[in-house]
Amino acid sequence: MLLPTFMEEFSVSEEVATLTVSLFVCGYCVGPLLWGPLSEQYGRRPIFIVSFFIYMCFQIGCALSQNITSMLIFRFLGGTFAAAPLANSGALISDIWDAKQRGTALAVFTVAPFAGPGVGPVVSGYLVLAGVSWRWLFWILTIFAGVCWLQIVFTMPETYSPVLLAKRAKEIRKRTGDEKYHAATELQRITLSQRIENILARPFKVLFTEPMMIAITLYMSFVYGCIYLLFEAYPVVFTEGHNLNAGVSGLVFLPLPIGGFLAVATYILFFNPSYERKAQECAPNPVPPEFRLRVAMVSAPFLVISFFWFAWTSFPSVSIWAPMLSGGLLGWSICLIFVCRYNLRARLRLTTVLKLALINYIIDAYLAVAASALAIVTVVRSLFGAGFPVSEDNILPSIGSSFFAQLFATQMYDRLGPEWASSLLGFIALIMMPIPFVLSRYVSYKDLLYHVGLTLKRYGATLRFKSKYAPSGPPPSSSPA
Repeated sequence: MLLPTFMEEFSVSEEVATLTVSLFVCGYCVGPLLWGPLSEQYGRRPIFIVSFFIYMCFQIGCALSQNITSMLIFRFLGGTFAAAPLANSGALISDIWDAKQRGTALAVFTVAPFAGPGVGPVVSGYLVLAGVSWRWLFWILTIFAGVCWLQIVFTMPETYSPVLLAKRAKEIRKRTGDEKYHAATELQRITLSQRIENILARPFKVLFTEPMMIAITLYMSFVYGCIYLLFEAYPVVFTEGHNLNAGVSGLVFLPLPIGGFLAVATYILFFNPSYERKAQECAPNPVPPEFRLRVAMVSAPFLVISFFWFAWTSFPSVSIWAPMLSGGLLGWSICLIFVCRYNLRARLRLTTVLKLALINYIIDAYLAVAASALAIVTVVRSLFGAGFPVSEDNILPSIGSSFFAQLFATQMYDRLGPEWASSLLGFIALIMMPIPFVLSRYVSYKDLLYHVGLTLKRYGATLRFKSKYAPSGPPPSSSPA
């Protein structure tokens, strides 16, 4: 919505103005590769404090920019440092809460990514209507970032257990003078090259050596990209089709976060109690992570329905409420799918994460390297968000737009129309819907090769058993889900 203002202020083309959002997305692709592994080396708290403060400073730089070059540089660097919460928040939550309580905490956390796309267009739309300077957008972001940073500094302690144990050992040595007390991490002799490899290469190792991570990342990235590609249809359907102004057009995004809040309520009232009962049944053993996939198995079909609902109610002759309310079902289903990913926690402690169903699944299965896992998922997801972008005429204060807008989303909606373009997304979502169902089962290599053509020995519980990063005992004799 603010692109014309940038074009007029800096005398640049539409393509260059679009880069103000595209380069922010590029930062989201670079940042997680650093912040996730670094948090596993030095702890969560220092990474959050340093990265978010620098992000706030770059927002000030954007607000004061006098030319397009400085604006683009600050946007890229801002996105890089703003990626730390995406890569590490799920891992931090897994540090604090155990498997029984983590689902509820992650359910609440997962609403945040949907609140931004829902509230952001309202703010930017009415800024345009008010005729205030575009710089106020970045001053608002600066104020918000500053408040968040102060909360991090004064309320967030260190939560990563290896770092806490190292600090504890150091305190005991200082107090007693006995040098025999050491944490396990202090006894590791890691060269500089090994440390760099752990920081930069680990996320890619987790992704490319873990078949279930590949499947989950692919599904989550598609879903994430579709959210923002679908936003291409909103100005076509509501602004053009129903003749809404910029401010009111932003209000049609509100069903997305509302659906997210309803997803949290659904998870807390229905899914989490069943998980707690399962935890009691499995005690003292952990609940198989595949049990988390039930959430995605329930919500995935509704994701498909929401795309078709929006597609075939987007005619100008249909009430505006019909396509707008489809966003509620979309937000509900996506939020639940993401939560499943974060709860994938196994006996090995991984620190990478993805959202409700699949997020829970990944944390449960990869607890010790959760941050690295979440980092690479965030990178791939952002790449999909960059490749499945919004229109250059509707820049949202989110990370879903890129320079490929003119090549992909805009042309698709221009040529197919919102009905068939959104239906195409629905069909693709339908094709990918079986992924959580497949991961909830385990079959032999020959069966999988015969039916799917993949060179994998096992999937679901058996993939975890074979995993280098998520050893969790032998697979059960029947599906845990």
